[in-house]
Amino acid sequence: MIRFRHICIAAATLLALSGQTQAAELPAGMVKTSKGQAVIERDGKPSPALPGAALMRSDRIVTGADGSVGVTLRDETLLSVGPNSHVWLEKFAFNPTTHEGSLDATVKRGTMGVISGKLSKQSPGAVQFRTPSSVLGVRGTEFLIDVGAGQP
Repeated sequence: MIRFRHICIAAATLLALSGQTQAAELPAGMVKTSKGQAVIERDGKPSPALPGAALMRSDRIVTGADGSVGVTLRDETLLSVGPNSHVWLEKFAFNPTTHEGSLDATVKRGTMGVISGKLSKQSPGAVQFRTPSSVLGVRGTEFLIDVGAGQP
């Protein structure tokens, strides 16, 4: 009986750990629209940014001269990446129950429109967008980031 109890405890522990791993691997969001040349770079490997493609934490969105990508993150933040852009989703965490978490993204080049979601409303200061020359703290709003063409 004691051996059976140890096996049950071990199985429950493994299930709990696998649930945590799966939660950590949830996509940050999904590509909703895509036009022209647009890729998602993950671990240095590009793949087409097609509608329905998952966007993971640490992914980069790169668009060409005719490219654009619309993304919906899990917290309902909307991102609209314009032509000739390079955007890096550095960090994303979201608890759908409490609406707490964090979002850090960098716009290295190009344009991106943002309509903030639940994270910025629930956790002021938990959402930041960076450019080569500034850091924007988001408190729940809509805005456009334009990083000039002179940036690498």
